Amino acid sequence: MKLNYRIVIFAFAIFFGLFYSAPSLLNYESDKKLNLGLDLQGGLHMLLGVKSEEAVTSRLKSMAASVKHFSEKNDILLDSINFDDSQVSFSLLDIDDAKTIETLTTEMQGVLVENVGESFTLTLTPEEVTKTKAQAISQAIETIRNRLDQFGLAEPIVARQGSEKILVQLPGIKTQEEEQRARELISRSAKLELMSVDEERNARVYGMSDSEAASYGDLILPDAQNPAIKYLVREIPIIDGGMLTDAQVSFNQNNQPVIGFTLNSEGAQLFGDFTGKNVGNHLAISLDGKIYSAPVINERIGGGSGQISGDYTVEGANDLAIALRSGALLAPVYMMEKRSVGPSLGADSIRSSMIALIGGFLLVVVFMVVYYKMAGVIANIALIANLFIILAVMSLFGATLTLPGMAGIVLTVGMAVDANVIISERIRELLHQGLSVRKAIEEGYANAMRAILDANITTLIAAVVLYAYGTGAIKGFAITISIGILASMLTAILGTHGVYDMLIDKISKSKNLYFWFGIKVEK
Repeated sequence: MKLNYRIVIFAFAIFFGLFYSAPSLLNYESDKKLNLGLDLQGGLHMLLGVKSEEAVTSRLKSMAASVKHFSEKNDILLDSINFDDSQVSFSLLDIDDAKTIETLTTEMQGVLVENVGESFTLTLTPEEVTKTKAQAISQAIETIRNRLDQFGLAEPIVARQGSEKILVQLPGIKTQEEEQRARELISRSAKLELMSVDEERNARVYGMSDSEAASYGDLILPDAQNPAIKYLVREIPIIDGGMLTDAQVSFNQNNQPVIGFTLNSEGAQLFGDFTGKNVGNHLAISLDGKIYSAPVINERIGGGSGQISGDYTVEGANDLAIALRSGALLAPVYMMEKRSVGPSLGADSIRSSMIALIGGFLLVVVFMVVYYKMAGVIANIALIANLFIILAVMSLFGATLTLPGMAGIVLTVGMAVDANVIISERIRELLHQGLSVRKAIEEGYANAMRAILDANITTLIAAVVLYAYGTGAIKGFAITISIGILASMLTAILGTHGVYDMLIDKISKSKNLYFWFGIKVEK
């Protein structure tokens, strides 16, 4: 026996497969481990809708805030500024400020500006409305994914379903408490706003209707801990959550959890300027339309940081901090469909799949040994190595194994051995023609290569297309097929060829080719 580069690569591939698949097979803790999908370990399946039209309203509100901030910064006096679901309108007290305000409106992308004298009306173009709605859905997907990643779930699936729906699958959710926590984290808007209290009218907020408050450009918001307490705040916020850079849980002097937040440079400047000009007034901290605190401003607050206090548990405060860090949802989401997959159903799926995998594998192994003798044993070694490599690659990248993925592995078993069948048949044909063993092996691999490559490459292309355009279960099937094809190219072609090269002298001297290839040939 002699070593060759093929057998060295094959040995390394086997070692790689055993090393990286061990954590998944032996079930011990490792960050390089195969995750089980929703259909195998149970969990939560949700279909969410997105109220994308509210993202347009939020965009208009942000435009109104920009106009307000710009006018205050440039000492422009506004007679009034209002916005609704379709437009932002404001009037200047001094017509001479029109040119200055135009420097802001011309920088706004996708905005139609109508200017009649001192009156301005801003509306979004139809293309911008469509773009804003699409961005709201994309942002919701990204934000929900970020929140779930920080929540600590293994391989949550968050994907677009149709035009305005989001599919969320959370493997490993087993209790009602975990499910409720995850649902609250997903659906929470986490819209942080620092708002000015209408000091002049706040005292009579309890006798005021929403429409009357709107006529003053105000909102009536409840207290987070006691909804009976109301605040009259300016509709246009001083600062919104888009300026937030971090949120962390800490503890106050009473050892109660609070959420400290940090603003970016723009937010810090606006915060400092507002608090400097409003000493003695109240600053309301609003989160998702509820006032968590409204302290009196005693002095200018620099540094761009603040604190949200409330009746939190440590777990609740952590979840809120996660939601704030991952960003507010541009548009709220709502539940359209929910179903739970129990872990017992997943266990049944695993058991059935393993029976199919092991049964199919054993039938293939027995057939190869009976029909091809020692060549079949070599093919089976390559097949076993192929399975370990598939598990190792998926574990290395923390991939998720689903039921269709297991079906892909079963299919890969058949495809992997198919290459060895083609090679073995070519070798047997050449031996029948009277070629030497060495020549038959070399030409057998050369002749079989084109057929094997054609079959595997076309299947690989189909798998790549399935992964690119499929979702969920289809992706799981495509991943295992793709890895299996690449692994079989390594084991079935390079690996077995290396074994034959290592044993070539022994095979050539043997007078019993039936033992090696299952055929009777006179030497």
